[in-house]
Amino acid sequence: MCHYLRHHLCRYRQVNRSERLHALTESLRRVAPRGRTAEQLAVEFEVTTRTVKRDLAALAAGGLPVWGRTGPGGGYGLAESSSLPAITLTAAQAVALVAAVTASAHAPFADSARAATRKVLDALDPAARRRVTELSGRVWVDVAPGAPRRTMSVLEQALTDQVTVNLTYTDATGRSTRREVEPMIFALTGGRWLLVGWCRLRDDVRWFHLSRVRAASATRRPCSGHDIAAIGTPPGTARTVGV
Repeated sequence: MCHYLRHHLCRYRQVNRSERLHALTESLRRVAPRGRTAEQLAVEFEVTTRTVKRDLAALAAGGLPVWGRTGPGGGYGLAESSSLPAITLTAAQAVALVAAVTASAHAPFADSARAATRKVLDALDPAARRRVTELSGRVWVDVAPGAPRRTMSVLEQALTDQVTVNLTYTDATGRSTRREVEPMIFALTGGRWLLVGWCRLRDDVRWFHLSRVRAASATRRPCSGHDIAAIGTPPGTARTVGV
């Protein structure tokens, strides 16, 4: 056992309750799907079996899929599930996710990001959710207008499927045009989101401010395969989101 883990476990009795629950959750996760007995957990954390069982009951009440079995081979463990496992983030980490998603309310795939964030928050234990709620009230954002959600959904799907879209677009002078575009990338620059694509009307790469897209409808026509390199060399400060 590494020095950090020994130190973390030795502090189990001395930290606050939410930290204890975090440590216990991580211990069960490491041995999943096998599980541990209450006695083994008590020895590991140097507490009584009564304390372990009380903490396990609290985790189960908070939504963690804890199973318990009696008799030979019994004990406690985490149930296998296709859903998210219990999330053990600090309040600051959770608020960072919420702030990033909120500040990107008009970013591509923002509705999916909000749904994913809700799943993360739902998986937190109740005490952690309360701390996140309190801390999130101390973070404000002022988001510039973007394209309507119905428009963004069309553009997102077209980019994913690599089919063309028909855009009704208003340029900086107020002139409106309708054009067929092959979506290439979404880009954030100067605090505003843009769709960069191959414009079949102009037969060239064009940058479209999403806030100026008045309407969008996807076609069934596949993109012709223009490489992202056709957009040009990105500035030195630009980078992909990466995962």
